Amino acid sequence: MKKIKNQMLVIFGASGDLTARKLVPALYNLYKGNHLPDNFVVLGTSRSFLTDQEFRDKVVSESKFLQKQIAEESSEFIQKFTDQIFYQDLGDKYTDSYTHLAKRIAELNEEHETEENYIFYLSTPPSLYETIAKNLCDQGLTKEENGWKRIIVEKPFGYDLASAKALNEGLHKYFAENQVYRIDHYLGKETVQNLLVTRFSNSIFEPLWNRNYIHHVEITNAETVGVEKRGGYYDKSGALRDMFQSHLLQIVSLLVMEPPINSSAEEIRNEKVKALKSLRIMRTEKEILENTLRGQYVGSKIEGKEVKGYREEEGVDPDSTTETYAAVKFFVDNWRWKGVPFYVRTAKRMPTKVTEAVIHFKTPHHQVFSSQDVYRQDNKLIIRIQPDEGILMKFGVKVPGLGFHVEQANMDFYYSDLDSAQIMDAYERLLLDAMSGDSTLYARADEVEAAWNFVDPILKCWAESDSVTTFGYAAGTWGPKNSDELIAEKFGWRNPGDLLTDESGFCILS
Repeated sequence: MKKIKNQMLVIFGASGDLTARKLVPALYNLYKGNHLPDNFVVLGTSRSFLTDQEFRDKVVSESKFLQKQIAEESSEFIQKFTDQIFYQDLGDKYTDSYTHLAKRIAELNEEHETEENYIFYLSTPPSLYETIAKNLCDQGLTKEENGWKRIIVEKPFGYDLASAKALNEGLHKYFAENQVYRIDHYLGKETVQNLLVTRFSNSIFEPLWNRNYIHHVEITNAETVGVEKRGGYYDKSGALRDMFQSHLLQIVSLLVMEPPINSSAEEIRNEKVKALKSLRIMRTEKEILENTLRGQYVGSKIEGKEVKGYREEEGVDPDSTTETYAAVKFFVDNWRWKGVPFYVRTAKRMPTKVTEAVIHFKTPHHQVFSSQDVYRQDNKLIIRIQPDEGILMKFGVKVPGLGFHVEQANMDFYYSDLDSAQIMDAYERLLLDAMSGDSTLYARADEVEAAWNFVDPILKCWAESDSVTTFGYAAGTWGPKNSDELIAEKFGWRNPGDLLTDESGFCILS
């Protein structure tokens, strides 16, 4: 790995939950792994008034998210990490002048020799992105005459296509596109990145990765939790906006994309954009009604415990039709994927917390053992993104004995088996990439807009059409009863268990 240049990370909204829960633990692990540059400073800023020491206590010494790690190391080791962390009060409003912030940045830069290389991490609502970018520009903190300047923004990248374009235009007034890093923690997961390697470095897969050999593709993202304390936010968002438009379409783009010219960030992102633009957009109400399904979990008893229905959650409209389950069938209009259906679903209150992509291969054209069940158990390549990360292949083998009785066998690989490899957390990987200027795993403006362009007509139809139904499903089950009807030829969804090799289709009602 190339040596990372000296730099400063400025976190806006640093008194919020994300900094203590994700960002500082990620930075600590990078520090422990000796990945940080020689001269590195973290400057937190927000509207809360805190001293440097109070901020250090909040995010390090008194943080429940670092408690275990701190206990394992010497006080000198922890102190050296903590000494790199500072705080600057921003004032009453984010719209106020950043004069004091700019002065503090300049002082820390000179004192710690960070060479005017700055990353601005916006852990704030998207409504503040343009305001913060403008104020940074007013202080001359976006210019790259001396050192580079980068800005990281969290999702959601807009509420729809129009707002996504407005966000991009707002940022582009003050930062060039190559300075903007739109973070999607799903792309930091090792197994998501391994999609590229699995496809493009193995001749046993790439020649088969097309309509001639693949029958259909399915992607499942399931969570066991409900909306928790996010009911107010979630009721204005829903599963399609919250997960499908961002995380899951990113996975789709990696499955669908053509081979890039090389492994550079821009070439990979060029192909991802082309992939998203090739998704067939559903423009009529008839198409959307036939190829999408939305549901909402209702109250049930799980493992002896009463679980609220979605409409009973705090902050949720009692008459809400917002989906906690969304399933979409779509096609990709290019040579490679012409006629191959893709099925993607995302939901809360499922039996298993899991994210995986399943490639279903076609059965052999000449079925020598046509009387055997193997032809109703298609060959599958299963890429498990979380948990129990790994890859599973399902194929037919002969059962020992007389005749040709065929059963499915598993060939599996787990990242946990790689004892010599240190698997980074998603935020660790993404922060390290931003520090080194690698934007491969960050979304580009046209990529975000291409995803919204596909999703927008579905959202509009769901919001405006009286013909759209929201189906109920008991919390702890695999969604509405009619969800399997979406998949052609009655294949049905693969309902996985906690382990990669599980395919039990269970539910956890009691």
